[in-house]
Amino acid sequence: MSAFDKEKDGIRQTRHKPAELDAIDRKILGALAENAGRSYTELSELVNLSAPAVHDRVKRLKRDGVITGTVAILDGCKLGRTLLTFLVIDTNSYKATRALLQFTSRKEVEELHTVAGDGCVFIKVRAADTESLENFLMEIQSLEGVRSVRSYIALSTFLERGPSPD
Repeated sequence: MSAFDKEKDGIRQTRHKPAELDAIDRKILGALAENAGRSYTELSELVNLSAPAVHDRVKRLKRDGVITGTVAILDGCKLGRTLLTFLVIDTNSYKATRALLQFTSRKEVEELHTVAGDGCVFIKVRAADTESLENFLMEIQSLEGVRSVRSYIALSTFLERGPSPD
């Protein structure tokens, strides 16, 4: 395997086989998606199982990678990052696309995806103001191989959520 192939394998997302979930698993996942702080006792009442049985199911869902973490959902505006922007970036090579991965560690980057279609990379950015967004855009545009950057500023957000367990 060449060095290029090894490096490429390290940054590619692996293919995932869907987990086998029954109706109770999906009900537990839905309840946790609404409020990850629910106790096993509360979950057990929702699905009519004992708390230890629910605990075992949640443990299995974590082990199988269905539940990848428990997080607090923060309000970007209250944290001073009021400017939500979506960027579509077109590059001229795989190397240039890969170079954009350096931005995954930036606090203003909430999501970064390689995409098919009109563009190569899609980034969700939450910036403090237009000046900080402009500075971020200049950093991206200065990378060798970046052909274009289109930005779409969100005026209002009516729905923002993760996947449904159904």
